Amino acid sequence: MRMLRWIVSAAALGALAFGSAGAQETTVKIGIARSTSNAAELMALKRGYFKDAGIRLQWDDIDTTANVIPLLAQNQYNIVAGGISAGIFNALEKDLPITILADRVSTPIGHNLMLRPDLKDTIKGLKDLKGKVIASNGQGSVSTYEVGKMLDREGLTIADVDLKILPFTQMGVAFRNKAIDAALVIPPFVWQLQEQGLAVPFGNVDELVQPRPMTIAVIMANTDWIKTSPDLVQRYVTAWLRGVRDYCNAYHGGANRQEVIDELVSSKTEPHRELLEKYPWPARSPNGKINTASMLDINAWYVANRMAAQKFQPERLVNATFIDQANNKLGPFELQNKDSKLPGCRD
Repeated sequence: MRMLRWIVSAAALGALAFGSAGAQETTVKIGIARSTSNAAELMALKRGYFKDAGIRLQWDDIDTTANVIPLLAQNQYNIVAGGISAGIFNALEKDLPITILADRVSTPIGHNLMLRPDLKDTIKGLKDLKGKVIASNGQGSVSTYEVGKMLDREGLTIADVDLKILPFTQMGVAFRNKAIDAALVIPPFVWQLQEQGLAVPFGNVDELVQPRPMTIAVIMANTDWIKTSPDLVQRYVTAWLRGVRDYCNAYHGGANRQEVIDELVSSKTEPHRELLEKYPWPARSPNGKINTASMLDINAWYVANRMAAQKFQPERLVNATFIDQANNKLGPFELQNKDSKLPGCRD
């Protein structure tokens, strides 16, 4: 598992960190799967929302939540932000101390099952993927769920393809070397691979996977930490939600769009400004709300494919207390650009 640690403090002020730490600030340890949606945390740092809440972040980049659920359960991370992996449900089955607090990414998400360009004339439909090598970023990751749901449409299962586990950062090399035939890719990697001519869009997850809106990434927390520090958790969630709303206004072309792009570029989340200006960003709920129907479908798919053993009720999966209180404090989300026709990032 590859990690890049960002210690967000006065000493770390620079390209990868924003804000400052004071004597009264409390450290919150977070692991985040790098994606365009990181802009919420970046804006909460840049605009001082976390600092105002008395919070200092210790931030690790992670490849997939599937690899770090044990670290969250051990409270080595207080919070993990990333995809809904099978590991979440397996941890709950074992009564490990984790819960889900809020949405992180939901339809439209911009995920795509991308194809090697030299295969586009021979692989015409999903049924033609039988026996092909398909890359996902984790065996029990939400990307694997997305691949499986698309194959389901043609009567195929995940067992009908050769699933190869690769970090998103290595998929381009694998395409170039013809080590894979297809891969489930997320922004900004979708844009990069397309621009470099290494892969072509083949299966649009937003069109092919139901139920919608699909919640595929969430904010998770350690429940022991929640019990001992409820006020800190509330302060974190409220500050974070302010950053989420900044992201959503930028998503819709608000006045802060260039400011958000600047943060994504300077943090190297997506160093190519032109891609952020050219392609649509993943959406999310500006209120942090989760579509539980989507989450339950993900849970059921993992169980059907023997990646998890138990189905859960929504109340066992999600603790909405903190996001509800944050919304009560901040009030309704106000969309700045009323002329935007983009779906998502609205309620």
